[in-house]
Amino acid sequence: MSDYICAVCKRDLDDAALNRVGMQCTYCGSRIFYKKRPNIRKRLLAR
Repeated sequence: MSDYICAVCKRDLDDAALNRVGMQCTYCGSRIFYKKRPNIRKRLLAR
């Protein structure tokens, strides 16, 4: 499972690249990433 998405080419970053210092996209060389978020809707109770 990948935890980050490249901001430039929109590809998932593999887990092998996450352990390196100075993370960089293996496809385009960008260093800007978005963290993946789960698609779970939260329910809140109204007061």
